Amino acid sequence: MTSSPAATRAPRLPSLTGLRWIAALLVFGFHVGTMQIIAEPDLKVVVNKAFSLGLSGVEFFFILSGFVLVWSYRDGERRRVFLRRRFAKIYPNHVVTFVAALAVAFWLADPVLPWAAVANLFLVQAWLPFDGYFYSVNNVSWSLSCELAFYLCLPLVLPWLRRARTGLLWAVVVAVPLLILALWPGQLLVPEESRWWFTQIFPVTRSFEFWMGVAAAELLRRGRWRGPNLTVASGLFVATWVVAALWIRAEFWAALLAAAYLLVIAAAADADVRGRWTPWRSRSMVWLGEVSFAFYLVHVLVMRTVLRLTGDWGTGLPGWRGPLVVLGFLLLTLLLAGALHRWVELPMMRRLGPARRRRPPSAAAPAPSVPAPRSAAAGSVEDPAAPGRPVEYAGRRDPG
Repeated sequence: MTSSPAATRAPRLPSLTGLRWIAALLVFGFHVGTMQIIAEPDLKVVVNKAFSLGLSGVEFFFILSGFVLVWSYRDGERRRVFLRRRFAKIYPNHVVTFVAALAVAFWLADPVLPWAAVANLFLVQAWLPFDGYFYSVNNVSWSLSCELAFYLCLPLVLPWLRRARTGLLWAVVVAVPLLILALWPGQLLVPEESRWWFTQIFPVTRSFEFWMGVAAAELLRRGRWRGPNLTVASGLFVATWVVAALWIRAEFWAALLAAAYLLVIAAAADADVRGRWTPWRSRSMVWLGEVSFAFYLVHVLVMRTVLRLTGDWGTGLPGWRGPLVVLGFLLLTLLLAGALHRWVELPMMRRLGPARRRRPPSAAAPAPSVPAPRSAAAGSVEDPAAPGRPVEYAGRRDPG
């Protein structure tokens, strides 16, 4: 293992940016199924089977968020600087989509609870176990409420994390899938009307995935991660997805997929550090990953609004109209996401984020103790901030 005493930043991980698009696409496919856009029975079966676990893309994002933030965190960075950077990343896009969702609700004469809208605006809605609150306004923004909680906690935990023993970090990685599994019997301690919120939305229980990514990133940072390479990890993920979708009971999905997602994330990061080729670091995949946050925020709003205006909400589109409309939604959402990323997200990150100052070489912090990359990695990774767990708890489904 080698490290450069003059380095100020950890190696970049462009493959993780590309993988973000895959996670966003899984969530998109899941909502295509729940909105019943495709009516043709044979095609509908294919979509439902392929994307039945698609909402677990949120789980991927939470794990990835913890991984990337720890990997890129600069030791000695002030907490307010870190939080300002995170705020600049997620809040401008949230405000724009919040206003757009309110405008659509006004246009379609949908009722909006004023206090729920206020909670949503300030990203505290995930803490409120009340119907009409945690899925209020732009309903997918509940995950941003969780991410904000993670951001507030991470700078407090990092000093301890840097000193933690390797065995304890491995214990966190192993324990998280077991804790996720324990939510099934654990939800019986919560009133029935709050069980969906407790297992799916509550920032404390959703933070399990985030801390799993945090521990794995620190292990890789120290050169202590021991996992399969990207080819093997990807094969294990595909096998886990197929087995879970076809034969495994719903209560086991999240725990299995959390482990599978972590293996892929860590393997892709390790490949980037070592300078190895991956299919996720091409220019097009990196761009898709960069716009995935905006894509996630607008995709449900776009599909629901169009379907309601055309009178096709909940009815499905017959024949090949369904797949063609889905493709149209994908392209339209991607176009809007690209615009949001270019003209809102990036400018506001530059305007609101703290200025980056270069340290002189003598004051530079040591780089993480990781294998030296054999080639420079192009691109960068930003925290996904968003986009869980299996979609059904207590027989209920995500309303997206």
